[in-house]
Amino acid sequence: MTGTVDVINPATEEVVRSVPLTSAEETDAAIARAHAALPGWRAVAPGDRARLLRRFADAVDADLENLARLEVTNSGHTIGNARGEAANVRDVLHYYAAAPERLTGKQIPVPGGVNVTFCEPLGVVGIIVPWNFPMPIAAWGFAPALAAGNAVVLKPAELTPLTALRLAELAREAGIPEDVFQVLPGRGSVVGERFVTHELVRKVVFTGSTEVGRRIMAGCAERVKRVTLELGGKNANIVFADADLERAAATAPYGVFDNAGQDCCARSRILVQASVYDRFLALLEPAVRGVVVGDPGTEGTEMGPLISAAHREKVASYVGDGAPVAFRGSAPEGAGFWFPPTVVTPASPDDPLVTEEIFGPVVAVLPFADEAEAVAMANDTEYGLSGSIWTRDVGRAMRVTRGVEAGNLSVNSHSSVRYWTPFGGFKQSGLGRELGPDAAESFTETKNVFIDTTEHPHGEGNQ
Repeated sequence: MTGTVDVINPATEEVVRSVPLTSAEETDAAIARAHAALPGWRAVAPGDRARLLRRFADAVDADLENLARLEVTNSGHTIGNARGEAANVRDVLHYYAAAPERLTGKQIPVPGGVNVTFCEPLGVVGIIVPWNFPMPIAAWGFAPALAAGNAVVLKPAELTPLTALRLAELAREAGIPEDVFQVLPGRGSVVGERFVTHELVRKVVFTGSTEVGRRIMAGCAERVKRVTLELGGKNANIVFADADLERAAATAPYGVFDNAGQDCCARSRILVQASVYDRFLALLEPAVRGVVVGDPGTEGTEMGPLISAAHREKVASYVGDGAPVAFRGSAPEGAGFWFPPTVVTPASPDDPLVTEEIFGPVVAVLPFADEAEAVAMANDTEYGLSGSIWTRDVGRAMRVTRGVEAGNLSVNSHSSVRYWTPFGGFKQSGLGRELGPDAAESFTETKNVFIDTTEHPHGEGNQ
């Protein structure tokens, strides 16, 4: 153990709990236990592994309100969102409970024999989870990894370890062997570093900043280790003149201010066709001012606090004196890391408000002339994770979705993530895909086996 970390309630600034930090030596020991547990876990029949995952899902469902309240306290998520996130863990587990019996491999016709492939588990998988969505992002990694027969070591963010620790308890209650799913709270420079460098960890799954993702990818490349990265975003919400402007404006705050803007999928750039730019801003203002910001544990609250004082300071640095603030919503005063929903109208597309991932409740609104300029502006970023297109023209919707360089796009919607469909980014937003029907297979190696069936006249048993 390398000391403890105080878990802070971001809405009150009070210490919730002190959590022991895992040392490098303890991380190595946990990885060794996970590796030792692999033969037993792989030997569990696919149907029995599926039943264990369903029991895990049922345990999460029975504990859903407790998990949600824990997330409200630890992360400042609104209670409505936290319930949805706990339910997502349950649903993702149920979805991947079907995978063990469907990782079937193939029979490939070849001359002279029979050729079959097998989906073999990788081994020990290290999962590094961010602080912005601790529950669902953890499940997007561990559910398909466990379904495919791997052992998992999971590092939650230092700021938000509580729900991950509770999920590990629920897994054990459901019958998942303790060493097959371990949660190791600790520092990225200690636990995360050992996931990258330890020879027994065969894959690293990381969600977080692009800067850290680059370092993880470099470390994994040095060791020829598999990696999945879900990184930053500076996503565009493109509103054309023919769109339902009332609906586009009314929903825009929830495309960026959900989870106080601490979301890689946040639509933090709103690009509006110039002919309706002023009208859209006029419709957007009451929608922004109407966002209910306050106690995240109260029913009906729509936005809670930022995660920490340091993060609030970073967000505030973008909208200091002289910033092109058009209008703002409200935020509580007193204890808590509060920041109001803020709309800015930068004069230049090169403004840091437009180009940098603020990761807070700040959205930049800019005009564009035509479809070609809208696509060019949307793509004028190093990121390519998500985005929205608002138009009534189906042909335009298809052209723009094909033209925008992003992994997850919605038309007349701000929804980015469905566990049935693949999720991931282009460019500096990451590498690989999570979720969807193929995620479990990404935690396997393909083994090819050829069996000679030709008749050999001088060989025994060839009659």
